[in-house]
Amino acid sequence: MRVIVAKPRGFCAGVDRAIEIVERALEMYGPPIYVRHAIVHNKRVVESLKNKGVRFVESLDEIEDKGAKVIFSAHGVSPQVWKDARENGLEVVDAVCPLVTKVHNEVKYYAEQGYTIILIGHRNHVEVIGTSGEAPDKVIVVESVEEAHSLCVSDPDKIAYVTQTTLSVDDTREIVETLKRRFPKVLRPSKLDICYATQNRQDAVKALSKHADMIFIMGSPESSNSNRLVEVAKANGVERAFLIEGAQNLSQDMFSENMVVGLSSGASTPETVVLEVIKKLEEFGANSVRELDGKEENTRFPFPDSIRFSSVANP
Repeated sequence: MRVIVAKPRGFCAGVDRAIEIVERALEMYGPPIYVRHAIVHNKRVVESLKNKGVRFVESLDEIEDKGAKVIFSAHGVSPQVWKDARENGLEVVDAVCPLVTKVHNEVKYYAEQGYTIILIGHRNHVEVIGTSGEAPDKVIVVESVEEAHSLCVSDPDKIAYVTQTTLSVDDTREIVETLKRRFPKVLRPSKLDICYATQNRQDAVKALSKHADMIFIMGSPESSNSNRLVEVAKANGVERAFLIEGAQNLSQDMFSENMVVGLSSGASTPETVVLEVIKKLEEFGANSVRELDGKEENTRFPFPDSIRFSSVANP
């Protein structure tokens, strides 16, 4: 059995930044530090931070301590959540990925100009919920080509679209083309909203699909970008493509002697998970491990001034 590992994989700049913001907050202020929603969609990351004194909440109402320090996750939140934080007397730092912030700003701009905004994404995903909250009366979420076909808007000449950052590039392209055919005057973002890391990891899985008989994507079930990587592998001919959380999901009977196994991981998955899976495959008989050539990622996002937890202000 041979193992081939995709490149790039794992943590992106936005995830690195969000986790480091929490780590710095713990160092500066000590526990407890509250985080609204999982800082990133990975159970191992969340459990590690819990063990250090981070308390994760889904609602600010769960925080009883006045003046408590709370971090908003990489996925972003709506203006209403910022308002709730002010009213509850919480001190906030926003760890939202800057690429998600870009989409929020686009929604605000289009709404101010009187446009109906089509948000391409998964309506129950926390990122989409937060983005929609920028202009709830003007945003329509579209999840599929079918929904794009049946879409009705009050003024077909005054609509714009934005996208969730972690979608499949190919699936998004089909929806966008449908919108363009139906609404020739639709406005698009100045730059595609799907983030560079999502694109790079999907391209890497496409390359991996040319070599592998079976592909495992390491990531949490809640991770949108990890699920998309499985879809990309299947769309590129690898029917046996699976999302797993780690080595515990593997068993000897899944593999054969001459099989080529491909590995990659979502943007919120630590590299330690990949290394553990490789070790398990070696125990099962893998006799070679190599990494495919791929794009180098050197992007780093600056930390917000609010890491010092200055007074709460709507960003």
